[in-house]
Amino acid sequence: MGVNLQYELYLLLGGLLIISALYSSVGHGGASGYLALLSLSSYGLMSSVWLKQHVWVMNVVVASIAFFHYYKAGYHKLKLTMPFILASIPMALLGGMLTINGNLYDLLLSITLVWASYKVVNFKSKKISKNPLPSTVEPYLWGGGIGFFSGLIGVGGGIFLSPILLLKGWADVKTAAATAALFIVANSISGLAGTAISGNLDLDLSLLSMFLITISLGGYVGSKFGAKHASNSLVRKLLAIVLIVAATKRIIELF
Repeated sequence: MGVNLQYELYLLLGGLLIISALYSSVGHGGASGYLALLSLSSYGLMSSVWLKQHVWVMNVVVASIAFFHYYKAGYHKLKLTMPFILASIPMALLGGMLTINGNLYDLLLSITLVWASYKVVNFKSKKISKNPLPSTVEPYLWGGGIGFFSGLIGVGGGIFLSPILLLKGWADVKTAAATAALFIVANSISGLAGTAISGNLDLDLSLLSMFLITISLGGYVGSKFGAKHASNSLVRKLLAIVLIVAATKRIIELF
């Protein structure tokens, strides 16, 4: 490995550490952040299929750690989570078997994420706490739609699910983090399964092992802080930062 590539790898690992800590603090796996970092490195020359399967593996690890901390802290509600997961698994599997390309989609996604981040920051906690858990088919529709698009673009879907849970009033920020974490694990595994079924699974295990060690450390520190020490207001602001970072990354890709 050349000197320049070594420096690039060190910088990349440092970035992955920060991204995994930030995303896991709000129950996310970090896929959009990982994709942004990889796209700025020499690995950005790899195919989208190669990128998203490595990101999914990282997602599973970090989101699992995040779920452990939020579940242990008592924020997970199984009745809230299951409708989203049951609908998302087959759709994420289907999405993982397909590929997608299009600047219009990136633009619309960026606008959505910016809007969601604004609404999350300005949302009132007391309004969320008064609303009941969803009892209609709506969670299944959201879960299926998010699962499909997550499979297409190579993320776990938490970045879409968290603001929906908050804006619909179905969860407070920490319950939303717990739900998103388990949702991301299920979606990422389904996406990987879809990639394997389509015959496109090709993991660089030596590189991936370095990534996983780094993000496991970041994920542990970030999720433990988010679940045990951060206030609801701080976690909500961290979520908004995550959404803005993801939106900015999408916008940059258009130019």
